[in-house]
Amino acid sequence: MNDSPSRAVEGTGRPTAHRFSAPERDAVYRAIFHRRDMREGFTGEAVDHSTLARLLLAAHHAPSVGFMQPWDFVLISDHDTREALWRVVDKERRSAAVVFEGQQAEQFPSIKIEALREASVVICVTVDPARRGPHVLGRNSDEATDLYSAAAAIQNLWLAARAEGLGMGWVSFYKKPDVRLVLGLPPHINPIGLLCLGPVAAFPEQPRLQQVGWGERIPLTDLVHFEHWDGRTHDPNGPWGGFPEALEAAEPA
Repeated sequence: MNDSPSRAVEGTGRPTAHRFSAPERDAVYRAIFHRRDMREGFTGEAVDHSTLARLLLAAHHAPSVGFMQPWDFVLISDHDTREALWRVVDKERRSAAVVFEGQQAEQFPSIKIEALREASVVICVTVDPARRGPHVLGRNSDEATDLYSAAAAIQNLWLAARAEGLGMGWVSFYKKPDVRLVLGLPPHINPIGLLCLGPVAAFPEQPRLQQVGWGERIPLTDLVHFEHWDGRTHDPNGPWGGFPEALEAAEPA
């Protein structure tokens, strides 16, 4: 990195010693904004082992509460295992179809929710709630922190996959006992996601559900509160003056 500790970010007076270069920053944000939950377009081409190892290493370097690292990764290529997982997911897809109404009820049958057969590799990410013992630093007040930590690992893997030009889709349509049975997981192990990974023909410009009209991205300005939950407005001359405009300006083109 070429930034010198003595230089400052233009207009802020903030030193740049730890700031990434502009191309590096752009690459991080590009991966975030262009990541997609992929269910279609997988080519079936193999993911080479060195790339897969990099992705898993990125996942393993996610933050975790109390450094508990509750995740494990079950790598699946076997055809019969995939078929068994597909049946588990398809059962839940058919069950879920009855809960939607109106336009969503009409749309749901045509929305593909998985690529377990087409993806190059399937990864089951699991959580071990017993890892690090009964008293994990930071977990006593909220037992779900193991799930938050594993979700961060999945996001790391997802962004790294996008940077490598690979598609990934997170499948959650299943009953956990069914997945435990197929994969031989111990009873206390929590399978939180089946990740479909591999090369894809193209990445859509928008998330698939946004494309088909299932839902729209909520404006960020509608989700920001100032100082407390009811703080929907702010003093333009106070510390948050001009911040809503900065939020709007930050939206990617």
